[in-house]
Amino acid sequence: MDWIGNAVGRRLVTYLTEEIRDRPETAYDPARLRETLEVGDVILIAGRSRVSGVIRRMTSSVWSHAVLYVGDMLDVHGPDGERHTLVEMELGIGCASAPLSKYAMEHIRICRPFDLDLCEREQVARFCILRLGYEYDVKNVLDLLRYCTPIPLVSARLRRRMLSLGSGLPTRAICSSLIARAFERVRYPILPRVETIADRGERHEILHIRHDSLYMPRDFDISPYFEIVKPALVRGFDYRKVEWAERRAQARGAQSQPAE
Repeated sequence: MDWIGNAVGRRLVTYLTEEIRDRPETAYDPARLRETLEVGDVILIAGRSRVSGVIRRMTSSVWSHAVLYVGDMLDVHGPDGERHTLVEMELGIGCASAPLSKYAMEHIRICRPFDLDLCEREQVARFCILRLGYEYDVKNVLDLLRYCTPIPLVSARLRRRMLSLGSGLPTRAICSSLIARAFERVRYPILPRVETIADRGERHEILHIRHDSLYMPRDFDISPYFEIVKPALVRGFDYRKVEWAERRAQARGAQSQPAE
């Protein structure tokens, strides 16, 4: 009977990963994006597939997928010769590498861990690289479908807590949990649980690491410990030099008018 379950699972994965939306109107220039990224950056993707829509509804967020930028640490190239600089946990594939061009034309956000030195960022990247070939936690997909089925008297937050643990196997993960594990290795916070204690009359905050399966892509966006990096601003931006279509049309109109 296993083959029946596997066949159904494959059909379900194909259905969920099918793209149902057009590409976004705004996208970053691939060359500028490549110049901006640093090892250890987390790239969030809005996504255009059915499962992306499920995750966005579940998390009340624009972002449905997260990948880690590893720079030149991977010696893997695609058929066109482009180096793979991303590591991701993808539904239907598992943990795999990919070229930057895969998401260069998507709606994305760059989240950069603050004040991590190069050695620590490389540790984060190496953790994900060593997980290449790991399986995607398919149980998490079923959990997502369960989440979309309303349960009487159970709030959305409680439903998330009920499904958050997935399969629990160390060789399986989803995109955000893999990256969360990597940052946990260097003790870098994402959205820790904060406990306030009193010590000799003074109040202190102690951070507790959350279970990695509780993380979603949007958590890197709202984390107070990650910077949002805008490629259009990093290399310098002068709004005065923006060429607006209306001004160009006005200039052409002025030139076409006969002199009095």
